[in-house]
Amino acid sequence: MTSPSLPATALRLFPGYAEAELDLEGSATLVISRLLEDGDAADLAWLTAAFSEPALGDWLARHGGRLLSRRSRAFWELMLGREAGPATPGAGALWPF
Repeated sequence: MTSPSLPATALRLFPGYAEAELDLEGSATLVISRLLEDGDAADLAWLTAAFSEPALGDWLARHGGRLLSRRSRAFWELMLGREAGPATPGAGALWPF
């Protein structure tokens, strides 16, 4: 079974990446993070067709704290009913020494 291809309109969110590099099996974390952070309605419709809501919730719990902005993290926590994983230590500090 082949994974669904990223829609051509979503490629704008991946400057510097070749389309062939963005397969869901090898680049799922990158694809999910970019689409949850900056995707439009069409991008998110594709994402929710490619991944189940529980799978996206699991991703949020594992990676959301590190890979999403505070604003996106709060939104997706509400939408998916899951807490995001911990943020990167010192992420909110100006001088994290």
